[in-house]
Amino acid sequence: MMEWMEGLAPAWTPGWVLSIIVLAAGALAALAIHQAVVAGVRKAMARRDEFWRELVRRTRRPTRLAALIVGLGVAAPLARLGAAPLDALSRALLIGFIVLCGWTALTALDIAELIYTRRFRIDVEDNLLARKHLTQTNILRRTIAALIVVLTVAFALMTFSGVRQYGVSLLASAGAAGIIAGLALQPFLTNLIAGIQIATTQPIRIDDAVIVEGEWGRIEEISSTYVVVKLWDWRRMVLPLTYFIQKPFQNWTRESASLIGTAMLYVDYSTPIEPLRRKLSEIAAGSKLWDGDVVNLAVTDLTERTMQVRCLVSARNAGEAFDLRCEVREKMLAYLQAEMPRALPRDRFDLSGART
Repeated sequence: MMEWMEGLAPAWTPGWVLSIIVLAAGALAALAIHQAVVAGVRKAMARRDEFWRELVRRTRRPTRLAALIVGLGVAAPLARLGAAPLDALSRALLIGFIVLCGWTALTALDIAELIYTRRFRIDVEDNLLARKHLTQTNILRRTIAALIVVLTVAFALMTFSGVRQYGVSLLASAGAAGIIAGLALQPFLTNLIAGIQIATTQPIRIDDAVIVEGEWGRIEEISSTYVVVKLWDWRRMVLPLTYFIQKPFQNWTRESASLIGTAMLYVDYSTPIEPLRRKLSEIAAGSKLWDGDVVNLAVTDLTERTMQVRCLVSARNAGEAFDLRCEVREKMLAYLQAEMPRALPRDRFDLSGART
């Protein structure tokens, strides 16, 4: 090919220009073939489901890089490069191949996660199993992805002799270097290990209802180093993974999404309890938030002025339990005001012994 181009090119054309043309021709030919193959595959997959279309879309860039590496690798021997340019191109192709391997591994990891998690739906009423698997795959994917990136960068740097010698010298003096590196990476490694613990033991999952630092919210995101909790007022609380391993917190959906809500009433001692109990059952039965499981009313405490009456009602999840508690408070208060006004807390004064 080089002789053919030399015959066509003018006599004054430098040899390095012809070499670049050969390399460019190899790269363009590889990219053209790749484009044609991708177009054909897209057309064939057009009638398939969304997963296959997403698979083609995600693998397009890695396969393009692979085609470019193959094209340059085939054209390099034909370009008659000198020793130094050939060595530089070979090193660049080797680095490109290493990056391609890492990129392919990340893409395969994403596709594997997609294949696994598409079987589970989190937008249904009973999504405990789905949240469990989603949390595990999310954390493990991020951990493995971080490991793949580190290994890819390490292998790419090892292609340079200077870096390789520096690494050998570091290994020779691994005492101080190991201590310094360990101290510097301690927070990252601690959170990474905590992420693996959370993925296996699962004290929290995606969309769990939790109380942390005195705030109620839901687990919105679990990364490789931190957790994002979406609070009830849409604020986001960001906590390290180690928080959920080392500190106590409340998880309202650990085993089941169903919860029992509590509403407290404070009434006068003369208040009859049975009508309140019937009214609570009536309110629960008429509410679409009640799951039909638990409804109970009992006197739980006595103070010097009032009785403390506890209303218990159950709901399918934390959000509905909170709304149901508010509904019970409002309707019980309205009932007391309309039907039993004397049941509201009041002060008594005995004036029988007062002077006239």
